[in-house]
This record gives sequence, structure tokens and C-alpha cells, in this order.
Amino acid sequence: MKVLGLETSCDETSVSILENGEIKSNLISSQDFHSDFGGVVPELSSRAHLQILLPLIKRALKQGNISLNEIDLVCATAGPGLIGALLVGLTFAKGLSFSLQKPFVPVNHIEGHIYSGFLMNEKPEFPFLCLVVSGGHTLLLIVKSDDEIIQLGKTLDDAVGEAFDKISKLLGLGYPGGPAIQDVANKNISSKLIEFPIAQCKREFDFSFSGLKTAVLRFIHTEYQNIQNISKEDIALIAASFQKTAVLALTRIVEKAIKKFPVNSISLVGGVAANELLRYELIEVSKKYKKKLVIPNLEYCGDNAAMIAYRGLRLHQNGNKFSLDYKAFPGLKANSFTFID
Repeated sequence: MKVLGLETSCDETSVSILENGEIKSNLISSQDFHSDFGGVVPELSSRAHLQILLPLIKRALKQGNISLNEIDLVCATAGPGLIGALLVGLTFAKGLSFSLQKPFVPVNHIEGHIYSGFLMNEKPEFPFLCLVVSGGHTLLLIVKSDDEIIQLGKTLDDAVGEAFDKISKLLGLGYPGGPAIQDVANKNISSKLIEFPIAQCKREFDFSFSGLKTAVLRFIHTEYQNIQNISKEDIALIAASFQKTAVLALTRIVEKAIKKFPVNSISLVGGVAANELLRYELIEVSKKYKKKLVIPNLEYCGDNAAMIAYRGLRLHQNGNKFSLDYKAFPGLKANSFTFID
């Protein structure tokens, strides 16, 4: 089976071709111009998707050595994401499905990330604990099967990636914040980090990062009055301290879940899964509890169409059918996952 996947949920346009589950091409066009605005501008994102999507599809087909008429299944991200951006890829996929008379599968973007681990040679084993960390979402899930995903916890405010972006902007490091914070934190020469607080939520598997963000802001105002008074060495110290605290907030809750629920493996997915410290700390956790850990290659941590194509393929193989009337959705649907209280 040859699958075409489209991903246009935010500021990456991506097209992928899978053949019998094997990646033949996975092209990603990033909208770097958003850095001039300190964040993603939705209208500009939609326009950029419109301009690049068709040329990217042609390149992906050529790279995969597959003609458009050979495509057996068309998949696209339906949400969550920026509604204008989503509509570009979803509408194109519907039109293509109709013209080719091939099945169409709308894919939940978060489920795409969950299945990015299956793009690796070493794959997660059901049931597995999945930590989804990105600019828009922070979720802890137990994936029991293709059809049963249980949400243990979520962020109550900022997603961890959003917190990285905001602290990076506060420190004058630019956008996107994850790589900027990591690069500067790696230059820290202080042996003692600043102790920022970790939020304690009512639900034991929930996350909160707004308090950490506020604590960093107050520290800067108290110690330096404004950012102009901070040396490069102290910026590196603050960045390293924030990063360490954010990673600890994530790994502590993962450990709690491992102790409470029987799982065969752990999977770390989403854009923030590219963070070196988070990867290292979860490797240590996996060793401690003797659990297999699956982390996608960097290419598949951020938004990409290969994960959308793969999840769409699994849905299709399991007998799911979708109408071309299926609508885009900007936020997680209330019934996206099964909740544990």
C-alpha cells in the first residue's frame, strides 16, 4: 500500500510517502520567517502552506519514485492546530482523494506524534507510556492499543514548549525557544543552578509551567531589574536552571506513572523530544525501571507528514472509514482520549 501524508497544522509544511509502512520520502519546509515576529503568525502560516504544498508534493513523489495515480491512501492532519493552516492540507487531501477515488483518512495531530515512535526500527510495545511534549501540548498517555489511548495527565496552562519559547523571548534569545535555550544552557559554567519551583497539581499526573515561567521573570526583576543588566554568563545560568527544572517536572511525573501502571515501554515524542537533557534524563529513568525507551530521530520529533501517514495507515488497516465531510478542529476534542480520574 502506498500512502500520501500531508501535515500543515502550524508552521511546517510536510509531505511524506510510505510504501508498505516504509518511508520513501519525508519532506519538511519550515517557515523560518516567523522568528522575525517572535512567534507564529497564523495568517502568514496559511499563506506559506498554500505556496509550498503542491511543489512539495511533486518533490516527494519524485523522491519516492511513485506517481500520483499509484497512491492508495490519502491522509492529512485534521487537528489540533491553527485552523487556517489545517484547512490548507486537509482540503487539498480531500480534493485529491475525490479525484483519485482513493480512501481519505483525517489524522489527529497528537496521535501522529504518538505513532512517530513506530517509524523507528525499535518500536514501542503495547501498552506503552507516552510523553507528548511540544509547543502546543504536554500530555502523558498510556497507549494500550491502536484503538485505546488513555490520558493520564495534561498541562493545566502553558505547554512545556510554549514555556521554552516565552523564557527564550524573555532572555532575548529569539524564537524558537527550545534550541535557543538548549544552546545557551550548554554554555553555562556555573556548578550550582538556581532552584526554581516545580508546580504540584491536584491531579498527580497533570503538569503546570506558568508558575515556573513567573518564577524566572521575578528572579530577573529582583536580581537584575531588567534584561539589559544581565551578563552572558548569568543568562546561560538562568537558561540552564530553567531547562533543568522543566525537564525535572516532566521526568518526575513519568516516574510516578511507571510505578503505578504496568507498561512494556516508554515513548518520548513531540518537538521538545529533541531536547538533549530531556532525552538523557528519560534514558536514565528507563534504565532505572528496566523499560524500553523509544525516542524518534530528530527529523520525526517535530511536525512531519511521515507520522501522519503512518497513523492514517494504521487507522485504515483497522477498518476505519471517513467521510469527505470531516471537519478540521483547532483544539483537542473532548472525546479524543479516554480519561482516568
